[in-house]
Amino acid sequence: MQDNYLGTVIDFASPAGEPALLAPDSVQWRVYKNPIALGVGGIAAVLLEFAEPRIRSGVWDHSTYKADPIGRSRRTGLVAMLACYGPASVAKEAISKVNRLHGKVKGETPAGEAYRAMDPVLLDWVAATASYGFLMAYDRFVHPLSDADKDRFMRDGDAIGRQFGARHAPASVDDFMTMMEKLEPKFEPHPILFEFLDIIQSGRAAPGTPRFLHRAIARASVSLLPDHIRSRLDLGPEFDLKRTDRLMLRAAGKLADRFGSRSSAPCQASVRLGLPADFLYRSQAEQKALLQKRPPLVPAAA
Repeated sequence: MQDNYLGTVIDFASPAGEPALLAPDSVQWRVYKNPIALGVGGIAAVLLEFAEPRIRSGVWDHSTYKADPIGRSRRTGLVAMLACYGPASVAKEAISKVNRLHGKVKGETPAGEAYRAMDPVLLDWVAATASYGFLMAYDRFVHPLSDADKDRFMRDGDAIGRQFGARHAPASVDDFMTMMEKLEPKFEPHPILFEFLDIIQSGRAAPGTPRFLHRAIARASVSLLPDHIRSRLDLGPEFDLKRTDRLMLRAAGKLADRFGSRSSAPCQASVRLGLPADFLYRSQAEQKALLQKRPPLVPAAA
């Protein structure tokens, strides 16, 4: 399966042998294959980003999200999958194009505070929120992860974050909380937060999914925010996660973690590296054995 991003042709299955930015035994490869974790975690990340006025203004004033939520969500998802599973050279090429676009984004918040998208502090926060969101969504709604795996996930996120210009990736979940504590004084409630959640709950971003599931995903995303942050953003009881939401999302998350389409990025990336298409859907013991038996591969560019 091929795709295109800003003129870059993306084929997760080739060139044969070319590694990704992260290894197939990384926690990221385990987590990113799950659409429930990416959906819930991605929305939680955006909420944490929009809590910061400079990021909120930059995204809302300069992106196509309001006019084209479907297209914007698809493009963002494609870049996330490419950064995790794609051939490293292709991932770097596409991300460099994203960075060039972001380099043009600058302005002022309604309060008059200047911002620019390539501000290292803001880039660090955006990269960190994505890691935190995906990680906690997987842990909460798919499969519990050990503290060691959580910290490894946060550390390894540096390999992706640095491609986007981030300089300081939190080395653990505790480090992320410390980063958030430093930025929290700037956090504020804003109508854009609720407009964004309305878009998610309406189903416009993914019209093929039942609307009741969109509402559950929105509430699940809010549930990943620490209570004091949720209170600061005025995300009240209307966003409380219901027991039926939790059960439904866990069932969907566990199912998605067991089966994957052969045409999906995780399956095609596995084949590119000389592994079975269902590599990521096997037990961790089987995965380890397959990696040990795999002969060394030479990247196509060598």
